[in-house]
Amino acid sequence: MAVTEYATREELKEHLAIEADDTSRDTLLDRALKAASRGIDKATGRPSRGFWLDDAPTARTYRLDGRIVCRREGDLVLVDEIGDVTGLLVETGSGSSWSALTGYETAPDNALADGRPITGLLRIGSTWGTATTRIRVTARFGWPEIPDDIAEACLIQASRLFKRKDSPEGVMGSSEWGVVRLSRRDPDVWNLIEPYRIDGFG
Repeated sequence: MAVTEYATREELKEHLAIEADDTSRDTLLDRALKAASRGIDKATGRPSRGFWLDDAPTARTYRLDGRIVCRREGDLVLVDEIGDVTGLLVETGSGSSWSALTGYETAPDNALADGRPITGLLRIGSTWGTATTRIRVTARFGWPEIPDDIAEACLIQASRLFKRKDSPEGVMGSSEWGVVRLSRRDPDVWNLIEPYRIDGFG
């Protein structure tokens, strides 16, 4: 998983109406893109991994306590976001002794087809075990693709950060509006990323 930025320098130049062959501000543009991307990761509760998809399946272990949602058709266990079911393996056990489990479905329905990650595994007509049961999930964690909203939020925030050098005291001059104080949080950026927040972050 190579963590990079959610928009390119070329896209930011176009957003700021900077000529493509103007390289005089490339360092500042790159810095703004990196800061905007990592800021989005933190604001959405993904400070260590963002929305990137793992290059290969990796294993993660979970205890069931606090992760089970009881449904009419069976128990749903909440897991980290899964962006690809290639190599998906679910096991129960501990230490070096694990047994593969079957009889489950991924949830929400059609998540990957809709460009969103799988966030739960539903055990049809059964339970996953007790609160102390441990399961191990091997999968490609992350998002199937970077959401368009996140890419757009990155461009808006990077543009704002790039222009910050012209407003060191948090104010910006305008011939039409006069001196305007910049808000701490851009409402457009927040509206774009808010639906992607993991509960408990903000």
